[in-house]
Amino acid sequence: MVSDTRHSTANPEIEESRAVGGAPPGAPLGQRTLASARRIVVKIGSALIVDEANGTIRESWLDKIAEDVARVCARGQDVILVSSGAVAVGRHALNLQQETLSKGDRQAAAALGQMYLAKALSESFSRYRLPAAQVLLTLNDTTQRQRILNARAVLIKLLTFQTIPVLNENDAVASSIERFGDNDRLAARVARLAECDTLILLSNVAGLYSGDPFETSSANLIKEVHEVTPEIEGMAGGARSDHSSGGMVTKLAAARMALGAGINMVIADGRDMHPLSAIDEGKPCTWFLASAEARGARKRRIGATLKPTGVLVIDDAAVITLRSGEGLYPAGVISHHGEFGRGDSVVLQDIDGNECARGLVIHSATELRLLTQQPWLLCRSPCQIVHRDDLALVERPS
Repeated sequence: MVSDTRHSTANPEIEESRAVGGAPPGAPLGQRTLASARRIVVKIGSALIVDEANGTIRESWLDKIAEDVARVCARGQDVILVSSGAVAVGRHALNLQQETLSKGDRQAAAALGQMYLAKALSESFSRYRLPAAQVLLTLNDTTQRQRILNARAVLIKLLTFQTIPVLNENDAVASSIERFGDNDRLAARVARLAECDTLILLSNVAGLYSGDPFETSSANLIKEVHEVTPEIEGMAGGARSDHSSGGMVTKLAAARMALGAGINMVIADGRDMHPLSAIDEGKPCTWFLASAEARGARKRRIGATLKPTGVLVIDDAAVITLRSGEGLYPAGVISHHGEFGRGDSVVLQDIDGNECARGLVIHSATELRLLTQQPWLLCRSPCQIVHRDDLALVERPS
């Protein structure tokens, strides 16, 4: 089920237009590089990973993606992969020729195709000494708080082990109400769940155009977008493939989700054999740049609108650590009060009773008691109590 055939579709002529969607005329373009990102989600679509002619996996292209990811990881950045293509590969293996698959056929194709995909991805990343781990999600894993915390915890743990998490929708078992529908929006939800700052959607076009680039040579590439406006939505269309359930419409839906969470997003041409390097080199693509206001909105919500269910009293060293931008570890907790669960909001107080921050706890009160009573557990699995991205500091009185 493996092929080295590369897509031969030619890029339409590219004309780069002004920044749109909220950017004032003459405004300088924002920073368009991956070098400043801390944690990145890369989504690759079916049209890129699967050869449309014979339904096989494009192994040589995957090797180049793995090489790009290895280069990014070597800079100290985290990478999470969202991979489509299981159904496309599985339907070919099962010789399912009909254009529209039944629910049962689709689930069977997904189950078989996922095995081929996992094997190919594992082999490609192993060439660069990067283990790949498979995580299959349904919509409920990104909408229910407890399941969000569980999914986030395993992703963070995998990244800690310098492993590349490879995610896909669990099409083999998901019901119609549990499905994301497309992996563009799945990737955006994963980026929010894993507290990423950059989302990359690799496509079969160089980015968002003012019109369909496959139908008109006058279509302009939009270099930068600050807001998904009706004008931007009107540019969606075309850029679809027989094996893909997405398109530019779903990519703009993903962009709206990402920008709302303060996450920058890129739509780039994945047909390049080194697409992440191409982005870094400034090759044509579309950047969706989140506002500073959106990036701070989550912390403001934690600090101002969520009702705390407990109190953690922390020592002076922990206070200093928090103000330096780090998270809270068990060693810094002197005592705690209240029966809070995982993901609940708590107040963080110094030893004098002054509130210094609010945050969402990773561990429940019961788990925290266990950690403090049996500190040897920390030696086996070092953990945080509050992640730095889930903290809202309280301004010190002047």
